[in-house]
Amino acid sequence: MNKLLIVAVAGALAQLVDGALGMGFGITATTCMMTIAALGPAQASAIVHAAELGTTLASGASHWKFGNVQWGTALRLGVPGALGAFLGASVLSRISLAAAAPVTAGILTFVGALLVWRFSRGRVQRTIRMVSPRFLGTLGFFAGFLDSSGGGGWGPLTSTTLLGATSQEPRKIIGTVNTSEFLVTAAASIGFALGLWPTIVAHVWSVLALLLGGVLAAPLGAYLVSRLNPSLLGGFVGTTLMTTNALKVFPHWVAALLFLSGAALSVLGYLRAQATLKAAPEDVRQKWLNRMS
Repeated sequence: MNKLLIVAVAGALAQLVDGALGMGFGITATTCMMTIAALGPAQASAIVHAAELGTTLASGASHWKFGNVQWGTALRLGVPGALGAFLGASVLSRISLAAAAPVTAGILTFVGALLVWRFSRGRVQRTIRMVSPRFLGTLGFFAGFLDSSGGGGWGPLTSTTLLGATSQEPRKIIGTVNTSEFLVTAAASIGFALGLWPTIVAHVWSVLALLLGGVLAAPLGAYLVSRLNPSLLGGFVGTTLMTTNALKVFPHWVAALLFLSGAALSVLGYLRAQATLKAAPEDVRQKWLNRMS
């Protein structure tokens, strides 16, 4: 019972971070299952994706309620992502892709550093740039494959790529990515069920504990992302991505240095945005305040 309570708390914390930052549930929950239940990567990923069927549905509904979802982008990401997730789950059910983890972690550390730099500039008014459907489809497919085969990765790859490639509000990108993840999770779960159904059944209480914790935390995560300052939020996403992945490829002191640098630059971006806002024309200032209300 104590172990299930820990799993439920881990699910709640993972969903709170995931809903607010657009990443974290899969990687956090998979690590928890591998540590607490001593499961292998494939078994842990299968259980987490089964639980995510409920948590992603609750998260998507919560983000929709707070106006954080762009449905066209969600479908263009989610449908190819589902295809990649099914393929990744089918592959992981048979082999381990652990050897690729350091390479992926190094790439995501670099992406996180770019995000921190971008949002540290604290710009208030940005020109809206759109990405092509082909770009979204390719991104979704590879992120879906990485998510199911690596035990997590949909949020870190899609959220951070779109934050860097477009000038949309961070809350809308995060809400859209969280919503599209339901399709990815459903496809991955089908793939895992075909290859690892006995494992999922044997750990059904762990699935339910993760699900309960995640569903309870989903509305709070969606609320937080709709209220946080965009510059601070974007920098915080980059810092989280950079630090968590740096731990996998660098000494701990390097990861700690990156965290402190990222946190400092995120605060600097927030202060710069506030200063820019005070000096901005009234129409720009009012538009910004409306977005934060």
